Amino acid sequence: MNAPTGVSTPAQPLPAAAPAAAAPAVVVARLQAAFATGRTRPIAWRKAQLRALRSLLVEQEEVFAAALEADLGKSPTEAYVTEIGFTIKEIDHTLRHLARWLRPRRVAVPLALAPARARTVREPLGTVLVISPWNYPLQLALAPLVGALAAGNCVLVKPSELAPATSAALAHWLPRVLDPQAVAVVEGGVPETTAVLEQRFDHVFYTGNGAVGRIVMAAAARHLTPVTLELGGKSPAVVDPGADLAAAARRIVWGKFMNAGQTCVAPDYVLAIGDTAPALESELTAAIREMYGEDPSRSADYGRIVNERHFDRLTALLADGRLVTGGGHDRAERYLAPTVLADVDPQAPVMREEIFGPVLPIVRVPDLDAAIAFITARDKPLALYAFTASARTRRRLTAETSSGALSFGIPNAHLTVPGLPFGGVGESGQGGYHGRYSVDTFSHTKAVLAKPLALDTLRLAYPPFTPGKSRLLRRLL
Repeated sequence: MNAPTGVSTPAQPLPAAAPAAAAPAVVVARLQAAFATGRTRPIAWRKAQLRALRSLLVEQEEVFAAALEADLGKSPTEAYVTEIGFTIKEIDHTLRHLARWLRPRRVAVPLALAPARARTVREPLGTVLVISPWNYPLQLALAPLVGALAAGNCVLVKPSELAPATSAALAHWLPRVLDPQAVAVVEGGVPETTAVLEQRFDHVFYTGNGAVGRIVMAAAARHLTPVTLELGGKSPAVVDPGADLAAAARRIVWGKFMNAGQTCVAPDYVLAIGDTAPALESELTAAIREMYGEDPSRSADYGRIVNERHFDRLTALLADGRLVTGGGHDRAERYLAPTVLADVDPQAPVMREEIFGPVLPIVRVPDLDAAIAFITARDKPLALYAFTASARTRRRLTAETSSGALSFGIPNAHLTVPGLPFGGVGESGQGGYHGRYSVDTFSHTKAVLAKPLALDTLRLAYPPFTPGKSRLLRRLL
C-alpha cells in the first residue's frame, strides 16, 4: 500500500507532492493546481478514491484502533463501531448511490421560453478544508473527506493535535493510499491551523466548539468562503411520566457514557418531568452498573478523558448537585467515573456550559410546558431526545422546539441513518452532511438553460404590451 490506489494519469504535468511538513501555502497551491487539471471530476476517479479509503480502513483496522486507544482509551469494539466501521458504512452507502446523486435533474421551463430545456448539474467546489476534532478523531476527519471526494474536490485534512496518535496515522496513510496530488494532511496545533486558515479555500468544514467556530468563520469571511460548522451544545433528554424508565435509563447511559461522555450529540442533561426523578435515579445507577460493572475503571469498554485540562474542568463540576452515583476519579489515569447528579440548580456551572464528559445532571420540571420552556429559553441544541409513551408529547416537542435532530426513544442513533442529515442549528452549527447531504455540501448546483437559436421565439413570446395582449401575457408568465 505504498502507491496511490486508483489514481488516474493527470491531463498535464503537476508539481511533485509536497512533503508533510511543507508550508500550508505550498500544500494548498498544489491542491489547487491538481483541481485545475480536472483530474478529480470523473466519477471513476471519485469511486477509486473511496474504494482506496475503504481498503485502508479494513487493512489497517488494528493500526487505527491502537491509535484511538492511545488517544482516548477506546476499546477495539468501540473504535470499530463508532469510528472505523461507521466510516466504512458511509463509504459503502456513498458508492452505492453516487452515480444517481450526480445525475443531472431536468427542470420544467415556462411556456414563455419554449422551446427550451433546463436542468441542474452538480459540480465540485474546488479545494476544500476539513478541520476535525479530537473526540472522534478518525470518523470526524474521514466522514467529511468521503463527501468531499465523492463530490470531486481536492481536500486538505487538518486533524486535531489533541489526538496525536490518530493524527499521525492519518498523516502517514492518507497520502499513501489516496491521490497525493489531490489529498493532503497538515498536522500541528494553533499556529499551523492559523496558517492553514489564511489560505483561500472553496469551502471550509469545521467540527468542534463554538468559540473556535467563530474564529474559523471569521477567517473564511475574508475570502467569502462558505463554511459548514458542526458544533455542539447542551442536548437535553426529556423523560416523561409513563415512560419505561428502565429502558430509558439503559439507553441514556449508553448514549451519554460512550467515549467517556466526549460525544457532541450525547445527552447533556435530563429533564425529569413530574415525579419521575427518584425512580430514574435508581434506574440510571443500575444501568451504569450493568454496562460497566461495579468498578468502571476496570471496564474494557469505558474510555478516558482526553487530557488533564479537560479532566480538571470536568471534576470541578462534581459539586454542582447531589451525587447519585459515580464521582470517582484519578487524574494520573485521566479516569472519571460515569456520574449522575441530582437536585441540580439550572443556574449551576454544570448547566451553563456543554459538559462534554461523563457527568449527567438531572433537572426536575413540573410538566411538559415547563420542559419546553426550559429548552426554548436556551440555545438550540444539536439534538433533543425524548422518552415518552405519549403521542401528544411527541407532537408538541416536534412542533414547539428547534434542534439539529429530534429522536424519540434512543439517543445518538440518528447519526447511523444514511438518509438523515447530521448538523446543528443556531449555536449548535450550520449545514449538514452524511450520505447525499455530504455531496450537497461539497458541490455547487449549477443551473443550465438551453434555447435554440434557429427561431427567434423570444420576439413571439414577448410581443409589445398592448391593453388587449397584456392579460394573455400575464397568464403565460
